[in-house]
Amino acid sequence: MTLALSLLAGNHESEEFLLYVGGAHAQGILDGAPVLYWPELWGARALLHVWDESAIDDAAKTLMISTLNNTAWRLREMGARLAATRGLPATSELVDLLTDDVPRVRAAAATALSTLGSADHIDAVRALLKDPEIDVRRAAQRSLDALRKRVAKNER
Repeated sequence: MTLALSLLAGNHESEEFLLYVGGAHAQGILDGAPVLYWPELWGARALLHVWDESAIDDAAKTLMISTLNNTAWRLREMGARLAATRGLPATSELVDLLTDDVPRVRAAAATALSTLGSADHIDAVRALLKDPEIDVRRAAQRSLDALRKRVAKNER
C-alpha cells in the first residue's frame, strides 16, 4: 500500500512493483516509452484492491483526493472510483467533475456521488440526464436511483 501511495505521489518505485501494478504496459515504460501519468494511475488503481485503514492518514487522503484535479482524464476517472470505493471526503470535487470535458469522467463522478453524495447532490446529478453522451446519461440515472434510495433509507 505504501508503494501504491508513493506511485500516486509521482515517485519512482522498484521495477518489480511497477511491473506488478502496470503489467506489460509497464515494461514499455521501463524500456524508455514516455511515462506520462501511467504510474500514478496504477498506484490509484492498486488502492482499489489493497487497503489498510490504519495506514491511511490525512496526507494520504489529500493525495488521493488530488487525483480528481489531475490534468490526465484517466487519473480523474480513477480518482472518482477510488473516492467512492474508499469513502473519501471528496463530494465538492466530484460535483465539479460532473461538468468535466471527458464523458467517462462525468460518468465516474456521477457514480461516485451515488455512494458519497447527499440529497444536496441530486439536482447536480440530475442535470446529467440531458448530457449528449448516452453512457453519461445512463450513469446519471443509475446514480440518481441509488442516491435517492440511500437518502430515503437514511431519512427513516
